[in-house]
Amino acid sequence: MFVGHYSAALAAKGAEPRTPLWTVVAGCQLIDIGWSVLVMAGVEKVRIDPSLPGSSLDLYYMPFTHSLPAAIIWSVAALVAARWLLKLPFRVALIIGLVVFSHWALDFLVHRPDLLLWPGDGKVGLGWWNYPVPEQALEIGLLGLGGMWWAWSRGRSNAGVGIPLLFTAGLIALQIAVMFMPQGKGGSFQFGLNALVAYLVITLAAWAFDRAPAKKGSRRR
Repeated sequence: MFVGHYSAALAAKGAEPRTPLWTVVAGCQLIDIGWSVLVMAGVEKVRIDPSLPGSSLDLYYMPFTHSLPAAIIWSVAALVAARWLLKLPFRVALIIGLVVFSHWALDFLVHRPDLLLWPGDGKVGLGWWNYPVPEQALEIGLLGLGGMWWAWSRGRSNAGVGIPLLFTAGLIALQIAVMFMPQGKGGSFQFGLNALVAYLVITLAAWAFDRAPAKKGSRRR
């Protein structure tokens, strides 16, 4: 899953307007940001298998990011960082932590059984990756719902819906572009680097949207 993860970020921003957009945008992909770094370092492993139906990614070793205990640890760490480093209210920090954990829950829907319930044992995953059309529909559908919730929330406070619509549309366009890109060109290091750059660029865009001036007479959402 790629842009589907951002549905949790957009929904969180709609639910709690005090949440900085960049924190949940980075948070929903924090596990994959860590995964990208560990793949580049050779700690976690990925290979491309063109014989696989749908996504050709074979994520055969990623216990430090995508096991259930690891996902919980990443989520709690994000909560602690948001509360004590960023000095955000506890409710906001809790939402950020839940958004981080949403990554594992959404991956469970699409991944083949490669998500460890415990490091070394019990791999799970419903395998929607094997059915590319329904999987893409799921991702874009979830993103659309998250974007609509954020836009509705902003509309209620007279903040305008341009930002959520533009941000959501940009993510959908990115997903469509990724669908036509060859996977795995340049090896696992290059794949990890490309993914990391994409996540950081999207986070930077979210930070820029955060700084956009709010409509006069409205509450920032």
